Amino acid sequence: MRFKSIIILLLSALLLGACSGSSTEETMYEHMEESVKLENEFVEQQQPLSELEQEEQDLYQEISTLSIDDYEQINDLAEQAIESIELRREHIEAEIESIEMSKAEFDEIKPLVEELEDETLQTLATEMTELMEERYEAFLTLHSAYQQSLDYDVELYQLLSREDLEEPEFTEQIEKVNDQYQEIIDKNLDFNEATDAFNEKKREFYEQSDLNITYE
Repeated sequence: MRFKSIIILLLSALLLGACSGSSTEETMYEHMEESVKLENEFVEQQQPLSELEQEEQDLYQEISTLSIDDYEQINDLAEQAIESIELRREHIEAEIESIEMSKAEFDEIKPLVEELEDETLQTLATEMTELMEERYEAFLTLHSAYQQSLDYDVELYQLLSREDLEEPEFTEQIEKVNDQYQEIIDKNLDFNEATDAFNEKKREFYEQSDLNITYE
């Protein structure tokens, strides 16, 4: 069994001072930092997800110590594991809702990019929006892979609940589960790398702007 890799968070910044008037840069700053806040719900899902993954792993380990003669106990543990998996589905749906709201808020800066007078700043802003798109797509791929892994996990526990389970069928399902876990690890790495790249470009944008920024 596996745990999700640590999710790298969006860079959060604090505006210490502003230019006179409400500049395009300031308006973009407001949308970008609100986007960070809207990912709080996503961040909050990580701890309960990790706890549920640990719970499922513990249940699986307990099942693995039992023999076919302990069918009723295996069945009970398998049902508990499936219940835990369904709870994880709720958390990953909360994750994607948070990411989608954050992305929608960030997208508010797109029409503002052309209003930037500084060409270097405009280039950085364009690159930043492209990196956010890549990050969002990477998350959608990760989310899909995680959903598939939950489906495979449920299938595994359903198999374990059968008295007529044959070894080849069990082995095949374990391979599917493990392959999907590796897929999640790979896709999570892609998402984290996309987040890193976006954070770096966002920092460059703020440093090039006239905004007085510090990082939290």
